[in-house]
Amino acid sequence: MCNVCMPISEEAHATDKFADQLLDMLNQGALSLMVSIGHRTGLFDCLAELASPTCEQLATHAGLDQRYVKEWLGAMVTGSVVKYLPATDEYELPGSHAALLTRSASPDNIAVFAQYIGILGQVEDKIVDCFRHGGGVGYEHYPRFHEVMAEDSGQTVLAGLDEHILPLIGHIIPQLEAGIRVLDVGCGKGRVLLQLASRYPKSRFTGNDLSTEALAEARQQAVIAGLGNIQFEVRDLSDFEHTAEPEGFDFVTAFDAVHDQAVPQSVLNGIYRTLRVSGTFLMQDIRASSRLENNLEHPIAPLLYTLSTMHCMTVSLAQDGAGLGTMWGEELAQEMLLEAGFETIDVHLLDHDFQNNFYVMRKDA
Repeated sequence: MCNVCMPISEEAHATDKFADQLLDMLNQGALSLMVSIGHRTGLFDCLAELASPTCEQLATHAGLDQRYVKEWLGAMVTGSVVKYLPATDEYELPGSHAALLTRSASPDNIAVFAQYIGILGQVEDKIVDCFRHGGGVGYEHYPRFHEVMAEDSGQTVLAGLDEHILPLIGHIIPQLEAGIRVLDVGCGKGRVLLQLASRYPKSRFTGNDLSTEALAEARQQAVIAGLGNIQFEVRDLSDFEHTAEPEGFDFVTAFDAVHDQAVPQSVLNGIYRTLRVSGTFLMQDIRASSRLENNLEHPIAPLLYTLSTMHCMTVSLAQDGAGLGTMWGEELAQEMLLEAGFETIDVHLLDHDFQNNFYVMRKDA
């Protein structure tokens, strides 16, 4: 039988299929960078505002260099993100796409998350060195990470804080209105605390974080807003179980922060210690399993494991920490919360947020 007529082997078919997968991966990775640029430069917003502009009109409206805009549009059109109308040399962002790519689409703006790809790419050389020699990459090597995290939090936490998240704790809103002490662990730029401090003036709020740059901006925003009931402290929480103020707070929060810590068990122990009796701890963290085989159908598992490798795990290891990583999972999280002293752990899922779990615990007498 001639070679042309021979059936393709199963292995060869599998190789061809995987080759297509890899090519698609390269294209989608490249598009992620272009989507990030489209978000940062405001091009998606301008496309939505202008309906069907030419490249020149779009560049002028956005205040950008036309040659770069033209090449960016080439990526967007061939990537099926933007439509091209060759008869009029115009470009169109379909409404169904604008609903996921523009600032007005928040909290559904996926372009916000695309920014992580470029940020992580900046530390690839350092991560490769860690693969070879161990250790980690410190927070100081991620200059835009807190900025993007704040924008991310604005969509996942701030957008649902009043309507969805706080109501998970039936008693907390009346307490905040009456006046209690609140601590946010790993507060970053403090956007959650700033919103709470503005809404509940009788309560007092404290934010802790390791980043001096993030807290400097948080303090500036507090001054601009005229908030006298909030303070931000630069603090290494590695020894928090021994340094936490005993029974100092009625309500403690940790939004996507515990798994980054150098000594996360000490942080959780400290949170338990600093809660007053009947006080409440609210922890938001990634919805995933501690077991790899249970994450095979997770819709963004590859992205989360990448974020873990190139940020969450490595920043902890840079402090000689535990390196839990983003995907530490529900099982381990509950084990550590129990070890900290929390006897009852309620895990909540929100309909609008497939990415996170919300753990609610009270400190028993």
